[in-house]
Amino acid sequence: MGQSLILDIAKDALFTIIIVSMPMLGLALLVGLVVSIFQATTQIQEPTLTFIPKILAVLFAVLVFGPWMLNIIIDFTVRLFGSINSFVF
Repeated sequence: MGQSLILDIAKDALFTIIIVSMPMLGLALLVGLVVSIFQATTQIQEPTLTFIPKILAVLFAVLVFGPWMLNIIIDFTVRLFGSINSFVF
């Protein structure tokens, strides 16, 4: 098992993590921005006001994008298990 193979696996794993987490992080970012603009315009400075909408947005993202995220993870796992026979110990 060479260094290039390990680096390729690590690169693919990080890319998969980034791709899978983007819908949840993006929606949480948008909801946080909307809530902070709402707080700034109404001058309501309640720190717990941002948590519930963000949690609901992440839950919504998991429900909507869940099958797609699962397919991405399954494809990565199949590629990883398929490359086991190329490992040289």
